[in-house]
Amino acid sequence: MASQSPTPGTERARLATAGARAVTLDSLSNQPKSDVWKGNIFLALLLLAVTLALAGLAAIIIQAAVEGAPAFSTKLLTNGPSTVNPEEAGFRPALVGTLYLILGVILLVVPLGVSAAVYLEEYADGTKWWNRTIELNVQNLAGVPSIIYGILGLAFIVRGPLDLGFILAAGSLTLALLVLPTVILASREAIRAVPPSIREGSLALGATQWQTIRRQVLPAAIPGVVTGVILAISRAIGETAPLLLVGAATFVTFNPTFLGDNGYTALPVLIFNYASRPQDEFRILAAAGVIVMLIVLLAMNAFAVWLRNRYEQQW
Repeated sequence: MASQSPTPGTERARLATAGARAVTLDSLSNQPKSDVWKGNIFLALLLLAVTLALAGLAAIIIQAAVEGAPAFSTKLLTNGPSTVNPEEAGFRPALVGTLYLILGVILLVVPLGVSAAVYLEEYADGTKWWNRTIELNVQNLAGVPSIIYGILGLAFIVRGPLDLGFILAAGSLTLALLVLPTVILASREAIRAVPPSIREGSLALGATQWQTIRRQVLPAAIPGVVTGVILAISRAIGETAPLLLVGAATFVTFNPTFLGDNGYTALPVLIFNYASRPQDEFRILAAAGVIVMLIVLLAMNAFAVWLRNRYEQQW
């Protein structure tokens, strides 16, 4: 079958791109040598910083994998913890507790974070003092240490107004408060990045503002929103200090439930418990637990990345 010749529009676009590239390269070639050297040095420093960061991360993961290799077996996922028999100890209750915690966090932060971002970007009047106060508090709360959220959860969720007690739902609420500013900020940036022409075209065709947001803006912003959720999950799954304050126990031998008042635990809490013991066998278990937690995190992030890429292809 004969190949089709390019259309005039495609040919013009190709020529325009080639011309812009030629102009850019010509302007860069005429730069002073001092500017070129400064740019090359800056690029080298950036590459060095990235290399050092990746090398440090790889060293930590390799050390944990090598040290925890003797404990890698199905017992890590099927057995409960033990204080006297490390050969039979595992992370099953902590793994179940972590999955419940993260599920609760996702169910809370996605609707709340996206709703807050939609209000601040699409409806809020920036000249009003209460809207400026909300924006300032969201930005400031993103940098608050996690232990402060643990104290807040203990005072207002476990006790105080809500008085839920030391249950797993209280841990999810506390972690949701911890990562909610991250989701709001990422969602706002994603909504802000949607081209104004999409809004204008939808409104010009007779759609209301809410119909434009629901059917045009939010679907186009989903990749950025999912990125914020990924960052939130990555932070929440490794937090220990807030959970210790809101009732996470260091030793639980049964699978916790979301509203059960008989105690719960999570992977970082149990890893901390094993790592603080003097026996080498428990330290090996702690290293293996780090790899288990990384696998859980990567599995969740992989699903989120797949979902984000799917929506990026549609838009």
